[in-house]
Amino acid sequence: MTKILIIYTGGTIGMVNDPSNGMLIPFDFEQIKQNVPELARLDYQLDVHSFDPVLDSSNMDPEIWKKLAELIYAKYDLYDGFVILHGSDTMAFTASALSFMLENLGKAVVLTGSQLPIGEIRTDAKENLITALEIAATKEDGKSLFPEVSIYFDSQLFRGNRSIKYNSEKFEAFRSPNYPVLAEAGVHMQFNTNYVMKAPKDKLILHTKFNSNIGVLKLYPGITPQAVTAITDSKVDAIILEAFGSGNTTTAQWFLDALRQAILNGKIIIDISQCKKGSVQLGRYETSRELLKMGIVSGYDLTFESAVTKLMFVLGLGLPLEQSRKLMDESLRGELTKD
Repeated sequence: MTKILIIYTGGTIGMVNDPSNGMLIPFDFEQIKQNVPELARLDYQLDVHSFDPVLDSSNMDPEIWKKLAELIYAKYDLYDGFVILHGSDTMAFTASALSFMLENLGKAVVLTGSQLPIGEIRTDAKENLITALEIAATKEDGKSLFPEVSIYFDSQLFRGNRSIKYNSEKFEAFRSPNYPVLAEAGVHMQFNTNYVMKAPKDKLILHTKFNSNIGVLKLYPGITPQAVTAITDSKVDAIILEAFGSGNTTTAQWFLDALRQAILNGKIIIDISQCKKGSVQLGRYETSRELLKMGIVSGYDLTFESAVTKLMFVLGLGLPLEQSRKLMDESLRGELTKD
């Protein structure tokens, strides 16, 4: 019998209304099973690991990612797939982080949740949970059809490190702006396997060291030297530069000097676009030519969530600066596309 481990971290999927004040409060997985009797009809062995206490996803951090990755690693040979129930607000961060932490992943790790609590009549939780379990259990020739970290939400399966949460009010909460969906659940399941990571030949490798000492510099017209140097002169080890369009910035000399000095001080600066769709192309315009010359790393079409977690992961490896810069420029888990 197919064995799936459900890891319940918390989130809206496991919330109920507190009658005393009308606020949403978490409850345990046994109550989730009561609200989804269809789980008993699935021909799988379903085991559950619940976080205690359960977490609002806004409280996710690298230590919790470490616990998740260690749990999957410890149970890896016992289960055919894994489903993580998670709050949607930081789900894309967790999915991206796990993709880097679980090197040579050969089984499905599917994150899902809901926009409405599972006890609500119109909840999206039931379909999300049931289909996520089916995807985690799907095999071909005895091997997982989706050997990577993914997010399933509102009938679509996305690569985890390509996903963003873009809507807080609709069931269609997630998108993958720069990579095709891996599967779509309609009347029939459509598997787009040509976009799925290939199953690795090597054994699973666990990485748990993250360095979260990074800064984010988001540009806007009229940004001041004080705002820029508050980041570039700080004691962070790396900076995510959220630039305009295809990676462009102001060409003001004070701004370029601040970036250049940060690089001379040993900081990695990675350039990603504020646009959700498209890719950074350093040097295409004059406004980014100087960035390329001074050694800023192109983030290509990385999402912000993937840029954050990849940078934490690479810095956590403790490699020499140039080697870290090189890894940031490469696709490690299918997180970016280099033209």
